[in-house]
Amino acid sequence: MTRVLSGVAMAALALALVWFLTPEALLGVTLVLAVLAFTEYARIVEGIGARVPWWTTLLATLGACAMVPFPWVSVEVIIVVGLIGTAANVLLSDRVGPATLLDTSAAVLAPVYIGLPLGSLVAIHAVAGREAVLVLMGTVAVSDTAQFYTGRLFGRTPLSPRRSPKKTVEGAVGGFVVAPAVLIAAGTAWLPGMSPLSLGLLGLLIVVAGIIGDLFESMLKRAADLKDSSHLIPGHGGVLDRIDALLFAAPVFYFFIR
Repeated sequence: MTRVLSGVAMAALALALVWFLTPEALLGVTLVLAVLAFTEYARIVEGIGARVPWWTTLLATLGACAMVPFPWVSVEVIIVVGLIGTAANVLLSDRVGPATLLDTSAAVLAPVYIGLPLGSLVAIHAVAGREAVLVLMGTVAVSDTAQFYTGRLFGRTPLSPRRSPKKTVEGAVGGFVVAPAVLIAAGTAWLPGMSPLSLGLLGLLIVVAGIIGDLFESMLKRAADLKDSSHLIPGHGGVLDRIDALLFAAPVFYFFIR
């Protein structure tokens, strides 16, 4: 019951924020979300053995997030400056040898894994409107739900047993069938100018991206010997646990509508 109630509350909050906020205000909320996601990410990679330079990497992540929808400064500049600052912090630390490369790699990944995708979500709102954001989020949610129940009913073949033992090929097939159909139905009304064929293709790409995002986060948590990224959301784990598929699907959707 806790999981259901918190899930309904999160869905209602997300709907209200996307529907009523301007892109600028939504960016503010997204930056807070990025801080929470980054905090969980830093904890996960620390469990793997990496130490992320906290402030340098966080600022690079937030900068990348803010520059995607509102390019006051080129996002490439933000990434390069963040890379230089991160590398300098790592070089000044007391860790040497392979640990230096591990720390740098984990730090460089953060703006790409968290900042750019969340920025893409706000950019979708700015470019295509609030309806497009809801179509994306709804498609990801429907895909996850279809995969869960199809896998529960018919799942026999593990999709990636070493990374996520509960995911099955049959569950993935359920996502590939249901999500594009929902996107075609919703996109016809809310994404004018896109043909059903284009919407169906976009739906398939979102499912693929979502599955990869889910497996990627599972791989990180398994390497760190963690079940959840945090315990922030009752019954659901952490922020990264809830947006893992969206982090990979949002850039795909943004690229497609651009």
